[in-house]
Amino acid sequence: MFGYGTWIWHGEQVTEQTTGPDQPEIPKLDKKKSLIAGAITIVTLVIVFAGILPKLGNYSDAWDSVQAMNNVDKAALIVAIIVNIWVYVFPLMAAIPGLKYRPAFVVRQTSFTISNAVPAGGAVGLGVQYAMLAGYKVSSAAASTGIAITSVWSVFMTLGLPFLGVALLYLTGEGEQQYITAAVVGAAAIIATIVVFALILRSEELARKIGGIGQKLANPILHRMHKEVDVVQEVLDFRSQIVGVVSKHWASITLSNLGMVFGQFLILFVAIRAVSDGRSSGLTAAEAFAAFAISRLGTMIPLTPGGLGTVDAALTALLVAFGLDQNDALAATLVWRACSWVPQVFLGVGTFLWWRRNAHKAPVAAS
Repeated sequence: MFGYGTWIWHGEQVTEQTTGPDQPEIPKLDKKKSLIAGAITIVTLVIVFAGILPKLGNYSDAWDSVQAMNNVDKAALIVAIIVNIWVYVFPLMAAIPGLKYRPAFVVRQTSFTISNAVPAGGAVGLGVQYAMLAGYKVSSAAASTGIAITSVWSVFMTLGLPFLGVALLYLTGEGEQQYITAAVVGAAAIIATIVVFALILRSEELARKIGGIGQKLANPILHRMHKEVDVVQEVLDFRSQIVGVVSKHWASITLSNLGMVFGQFLILFVAIRAVSDGRSSGLTAAEAFAAFAISRLGTMIPLTPGGLGTVDAALTALLVAFGLDQNDALAATLVWRACSWVPQVFLGVGTFLWWRRNAHKAPVAAS
């Protein structure tokens, strides 16, 4: 694929037979979809940053809080940014055993930039990941498996972390009844999802039965959309694709994804301490994490790349609800967004340009 020849998969060992050109083909953006997505993104950002956030805090006062940060706070933010960038690479390495840090770093940072900064860039980001992994001599089978696993675990993290956040509130005696109720509902949803996932991996027969149930549930919707999808076969293909790696490496995959999420939270926690300057109204780490975890659900609303705007509004509102000063909450959110988003976007531009220049010299990344 992407201009390469036949790929050979030997368990977790990756080899290849190259018969095509040195550099894989990079997929192109659909201009019409990009324009529509771009318009939706702009409208959403205007609504959030010009309509919603000003009602939660004052930009001028928030900026004063940012400017008041001392050198120690700034240094702590720099350290948090570095940690976040460092741990962001590990989920792909866990999902593609044998993949080294440097190529994984290039792939992850580049795909982050395309998927999170380009309207309708998700499909292109996915294609670029395949192309880059192919350039690093990773088989299409290993690449597909790794990308599928990171996608599934990303959903698990997004759905599961709100439950963890509220559970921490409960354990520290800070949770209110409405949060506990939400946690129970969220826990039931994530447990059901994990159970179905585990059953699919357990045996082909169970996967076929679950696919059959899914087919019955999907048929009414598919008929209305005039589409035909063999859900059973899709489930079986998905199972065969990831079962080998997940059965052996589920622990490292889970821990690496948790590390990535906590790297992002670290920036927020440091930002809150930096801008509040003692005015945090007793906001605890558990409350900050709960706000962060719940707000991440905004990434599942496909209005903007990476939940830009939607997550920010939810995070600011939740921080205020947990007792943080309005202007400090707005300032912390803006600092968090700037520190967790901007460095990786620019870094991703650099890694993509570097890869395009050196793709023909890429060594074997997994063996």
